[in-house]
Amino acid sequence: MAGKPLVSIVSAGLSKFGRREGTMCRELFAEATKESFDRCSNLDPIKDIEALFVGHMGESYEHQGHTGPTLADWTGLLPKPAIRIESACASSGSALRTGIMAILSGLHKIVMVGGVEKMTHRTTAEVTEYLAMASDMPFEQWNGITFPGLYALMATAHMNKYGTTEEQMAQVAIKNHHNGTLNPKAHMQKEITLEKAMNSKVVAWPLKLYDCSLITDGASCLILTRPNIAKKYTDTPVDIIGSGQASDTIGLYERETLTSLKAAKIAGQNAYNMAGLKPKDVNVAEVHDCFTIAELLAYEDLGFCSSGEGGKMIQQGTTELGGKLPVNTSGGLKSKGHPVGATGTAQAYEIYLQLTNQAQNRQVEGATIGLTHNVGGSGATASVHIYRRN
Repeated sequence: MAGKPLVSIVSAGLSKFGRREGTMCRELFAEATKESFDRCSNLDPIKDIEALFVGHMGESYEHQGHTGPTLADWTGLLPKPAIRIESACASSGSALRTGIMAILSGLHKIVMVGGVEKMTHRTTAEVTEYLAMASDMPFEQWNGITFPGLYALMATAHMNKYGTTEEQMAQVAIKNHHNGTLNPKAHMQKEITLEKAMNSKVVAWPLKLYDCSLITDGASCLILTRPNIAKKYTDTPVDIIGSGQASDTIGLYERETLTSLKAAKIAGQNAYNMAGLKPKDVNVAEVHDCFTIAELLAYEDLGFCSSGEGGKMIQQGTTELGGKLPVNTSGGLKSKGHPVGATGTAQAYEIYLQLTNQAQNRQVEGATIGLTHNVGGSGATASVHIYRRN
């Protein structure tokens, strides 16, 4: 039945995002899980949590694979099964979907899902190389294109087809930096002006420094249960009522269009259908703004506006705090940061706060329906989830 709860979130945790010197993935994830345990005093983690599904993009950063049991060890969850999920920047969005399926299958009653990445101890060149592994090796990586270049191709295509401007993309950065100043766990907590954004260094035209998300360390997690037992653990569960995921070609050069992410459109429509809702029903959203153009594409792919209208939507203030549909109240990847494996469930953490009225000075009043949109690579993976206050 449309709108029937799939699972319930009974707790969530997030590490501080930023340059976390002297820490490793295992410590960051332990920080996030501690918050989730502290929020849920009725839960006995060792006894009650039956499995861990964790998103983690790359072994290269720490030269450490076998992430699942490593994190289970450091969070006290041994000997429970612990499985790493890899879907590039959508790794923990995929982990969330995996956790939902584990509960719906009847195999588990309570699971933890999350994600983590430690990136800042590597050079920019190294991080760029590791991230590029999520693009096509023989036809993209080998020829030297990186993700700023791939998204720059999308941006120029959108500009040429719809008249989208550099200033409109800069407005995304300005909005998200403002929201980041309201989030104590965000990596970059400073306002920027249009002039500063427009005059920043070109990375891959038309994308400039402030059009690009941050290299960040961080971790996030959620505790999921069957809906019929959620009130045993919290008075304020948040139900997930829609889940969609889709795939597209790994290479941008094979896509039907450069002005839309087909996987995101399909994942979004599947999630809406499952939830029995339409885009106009969403009160608050966290979308994958790895680059500012990606947020404008998300507005369109998720049906918040028509194709080509994303630039006008940001310009009109619709997605600002206090607007009709606040987007990226956390600061988004642009300001909160983008520790790639952690991003999907970090988005869900923000929606959990919003729908339980715990988002403090960035709270969207009266929010009952939330959405997250998590993209892997240049759009070869996309997961969309819809949440409802219980």
